[in-house]
Order: sequence, then structure tokens, then C-alpha cells
Amino acid sequence: MTLAGCGSDADSDASTETSTSATDVFAPPPAPDTPDAASCPSAPPPTGGAPEWTLPGKTGSVSVTGSTDSTAPAVTVDSPFSVNETTVHTLRPGDGPVVAPTASVSVCYMGVNGRDGSVFDSSYEGGAPVDFPLDGVVPGFQKAIAGQKVGSTVAVAMVPADGYPEGQPAAGIEPGDTLIFAIKILKASS
Repeated sequence: MTLAGCGSDADSDASTETSTSATDVFAPPPAPDTPDAASCPSAPPPTGGAPEWTLPGKTGSVSVTGSTDSTAPAVTVDSPFSVNETTVHTLRPGDGPVVAPTASVSVCYMGVNGRDGSVFDSSYEGGAPVDFPLDGVVPGFQKAIAGQKVGSTVAVAMVPADGYPEGQPAAGIEPGDTLIFAIKILKASS
């Protein structure tokens, strides 16, 4: 499953120009000699460190440690985890420009299902960031990124209505599942 799974339910009815698919979401990795070449680290984070964010839910809880330049994030779920409202937390603020709600962004991300704690999608596995317009993803993903500064590492726990209220069977997401994302914002353009 790729970030195409993060597209809104409306994307399935949209033309191919506005829908997001696996073939047009993943950009080729930048050339190694590119000064701003970025990648998504795949090494696991060190064990034993304190999480940067712990959120008790309506049921269960979630703890998140964001990615660094050399390690992927860690998301630990006491399942089943659910929330009453979408909650965004800045793990580490960036120092770049503020991301507009309609920006196109390049991010590293990991998506975790609150029902069972399983990772359903991750750009960290492939090591390459993903580029997409914020108006082409589920509302909770957009809420997590818009208004943040480039360079920020954020986490979001989203209610089903901001993710996939009807589920996303290909990703193992059932109707009513709360989703958690750990996201590193690499670039944004208007």
C-alpha cells in the first residue's frame, strides 16, 4: 500500500488528473549529488528512549517518537486505540516556511492502524520521500501538515471521518479505525 491510500474517498470519483495513484505519488529518488537530496531513513530508532508524544485515547493510547536524520519513527499503540477528535502534535518544529493548505509537499511518513497497531503504509521502508498535493489526501493528513513549518516532524491521531470512514480494505483499514501518522516535512511549494 502506498500513500495513494491516503487519498480522500472523493478521489475515487475524480478524474485521473486529480486522483493520486502509486505511479504518480512516488517521485524518483533525487540524484546523490543533489545538494538538497533527502531520503527517509529506514534504521529503527534506538530502544529505551522516552517518546516525544503520548496520547491517551477514548480507548487505548499511542506513543510516538519522530524520525531523525538517521532513524525511522517509532509508533507504539496500546490497542485498540481510538480518539474523539483529530489531534496533531508537533514533535520537533522546523525552521522553514509555513506550509499552505493547498501546497504540494515532500514528506517521509509512517501510517499505523489504531485498531491493532499495524503499520499499513510507510515511505521509510522504501527510503524515498513522497511528493503530493495536500488537497489530494485524506483530511487528517492535510490537518497534520498545513500550518506547520518545513522541517517539522509531526504526529497525528485522526478520527475515522478524517481518514477512511468506510475503511480501506487493501490497507487492512476497517470502517471506524483510528489512524496515526508520524510525518517529517521535507519540502513544500505553493
